[in-house]
Amino acid sequence: MLTRRTFLLGGASALGGLLVGWAVVPPRQRLTTSTPLPTQGSEIALNGWVKIDADNHVTIMMPKAEMGQGIHTGLAMVLAEELDADWSQVRVEESPIDRIYNAVQSVTDDLPFRPDDDSYVKQGIVWITRKAVREVGTMMTGGSSSMNDLWVPMREAGASARVMLIGAAAERWDVPVRECRAEKGYVVHPWGHKASFGELSSMAARQPLPRSVVLKQAGDFKLIGQPVRRIEAASKIDGAARFGIDVLPNGLLYAGVVMCPTLGGTVAHFDATPAQKMPGFIKAFAVPPYAGGTGGVAVIADNAFRAMNAVEAIKVIWHDGAAAKVRSTDVDRQLVDALDDTDGHVYYHVGNVDNAMSRAKSRIESVYHAPYLAHGAVEPLNCTVQFADGAATVWVSTQMPALARHHAAKALGIDTDLVDVQTQLLGGAFGRRLELDFIAQAAAIAREADGRPVQTIWSRAQDFTHDFYRPACVAWLQAGFDEHGKLVAWHAKSAGQAIVPDALARYYGVPHIPIDKTTCEGAFDQPYEWPAARVSHKIVELPVPIGFWRSVGHSHQAFFTESFTDEAAVAAGQDPIAFRAMLLAQHPRHLAVLKRVEAISEWGRPLKPAADGARCARGVALHEAFGSVVAQVAEVSIGANKQIRVHRVVCVIDCGLPVNPNLIRQQMEGGIVFGLSSALQNEITICNGQVQQKNFVDFPVVRMNVCPAIEVDIMPSQLHPQGVGEPGVPPVAPAVANAVFALTGQRLKTLPLRLA
Repeated sequence: MLTRRTFLLGGASALGGLLVGWAVVPPRQRLTTSTPLPTQGSEIALNGWVKIDADNHVTIMMPKAEMGQGIHTGLAMVLAEELDADWSQVRVEESPIDRIYNAVQSVTDDLPFRPDDDSYVKQGIVWITRKAVREVGTMMTGGSSSMNDLWVPMREAGASARVMLIGAAAERWDVPVRECRAEKGYVVHPWGHKASFGELSSMAARQPLPRSVVLKQAGDFKLIGQPVRRIEAASKIDGAARFGIDVLPNGLLYAGVVMCPTLGGTVAHFDATPAQKMPGFIKAFAVPPYAGGTGGVAVIADNAFRAMNAVEAIKVIWHDGAAAKVRSTDVDRQLVDALDDTDGHVYYHVGNVDNAMSRAKSRIESVYHAPYLAHGAVEPLNCTVQFADGAATVWVSTQMPALARHHAAKALGIDTDLVDVQTQLLGGAFGRRLELDFIAQAAAIAREADGRPVQTIWSRAQDFTHDFYRPACVAWLQAGFDEHGKLVAWHAKSAGQAIVPDALARYYGVPHIPIDKTTCEGAFDQPYEWPAARVSHKIVELPVPIGFWRSVGHSHQAFFTESFTDEAAVAAGQDPIAFRAMLLAQHPRHLAVLKRVEAISEWGRPLKPAADGARCARGVALHEAFGSVVAQVAEVSIGANKQIRVHRVVCVIDCGLPVNPNLIRQQMEGGIVFGLSSALQNEITICNGQVQQKNFVDFPVVRMNVCPAIEVDIMPSQLHPQGVGEPGVPPVAPAVANAVFALTGQRLKTLPLRLA
């Protein structure tokens, strides 16, 4: 008889067998879309990544958002290289939403493993995760993962199209395929035959998709490795480039919003009478919180300024949210208290750290603090939506087009297939445009416009006071040394909110997961060869909305780790670079970067005084993030009113094979300026649930007159390309803080850095 136990055990066994069977099946292909690519005129799609038209233009499909990082150029170079296209005829186009464009690498990068973990467990989990994400993941730009993720798919797409074009040419000329080759947009044959890609595209589309392709060796690259100009540069110079705020469909209306000053609050009652008397006013109504945001009141008017002015005139009574009692000082105290509780989740341990610490001849310990931070992108949040005849078009600068479509559809109460998302260029993001609150809100507002398109624009004050902030974090670190000053034990634990559980709840409505690698990244995943170590993080729940901020956990954990590493070097009586080098014996890649920055910065040689005669000193930091290794040396002096002045930053990066050195340098320079702004000037403070910073005057960025000289050196490599958009940020703060210590003897342990 079939008992319940037999049924359950049999079912579990069958499910296990299905999972094992599914795991060994090859991953879903990433070459062709589920529906044919849309084409115009004479365009012919050869796969899901490239179209060719009769005039020989090559159009490369782009699933990644361009937010100033140059990824459209870098990825286009990768495909054009394997295609052997003429770069002058290459252009890019936003891709449709399809599973082949799902972001795979960013998800696997968030698995809680160290980069140097080569275990079978890690390999198996990464394999299964990559397969799963191809099925149920989403399109996304973030985590400095775009080049890493698409390096192989886009090369294979280019090579596949090239094989099909050569096959078509060989068929036309009745010659062996092996005798033909592609070069600069043409297929040629030794007998003098020559045909452009455009001439061959129709025949090529009838060729079978190659089952496998041979990719070029690095020595054969013609485009990859060259400092090619940005593909969108000309359009930004002549004004043709279109960002989200530039969208101007016919009949456009505008909306301004004012949200509850208390994070997470909602509208209790509002009086729109004052606004109704203002010119251009059309309609006012309350909007609820969307996707983890805050509720407020919206006004639709006939132009943007009238909408913003009218909404400010509305009198609102608010229901405060759960954050109403939150104060920054209390948050810091709560995080410090959490450090005294337990270790939380241990992300890395080696040896017996408690035993090693108890036997150490000397010990040091420190507590470090980092504040909440806003994103502060230059282009304010905006989204244009037209909802008519039961369908919607959404024009938006977003890092999450598929989820943007889902959340817009949900706000409008329609099927996802009835929403068309048109992704625009992003005027900065730094992680803020991974969120969906402003998109869902804009969709709900457009529902009130009787079929006309509405552009919702947030004021700068609403942007700053209703962000998803970089979490505040506190860390306690302890190091132990033997009688010779050798490091024998390392213990680090931190406390703060967790981004990934909150984000998944906002994005998908899933329950909170108990761990989050991003909370501890930059602490547990560094290459230092500690004889005994334990690194952990304690998640603290707080009603402050948090999100992904450029370099995420690395942004503050690098400050904690590299500052304390400097403390350990001082305690051991050793030079900071020499001390780090001793802990990198089995990590030659990292050691090479460290030695390179030592040489370029002329570490150890006396520094000349600053222009005003003030003494200068150097500080160093080494950090691995997003697959890249970066070392920086900062040269610092102290000016009037104890102002920390950074005169020069030397930066060395190993990011694998450098696809475009020009873009890499730009990203390192931008990352350093971004990191300096947060290191020296930026913090978000909260009083009774209300953010106090409302504009760049309260949240200043490094200006040209105080920007240091920046020198970037790119290490040669043949390794798989890695991230460059974020790795330049983490080392800046500790390099400056370590220089300040070398100069003044004062160890700064709280961001932003301020001398007492």
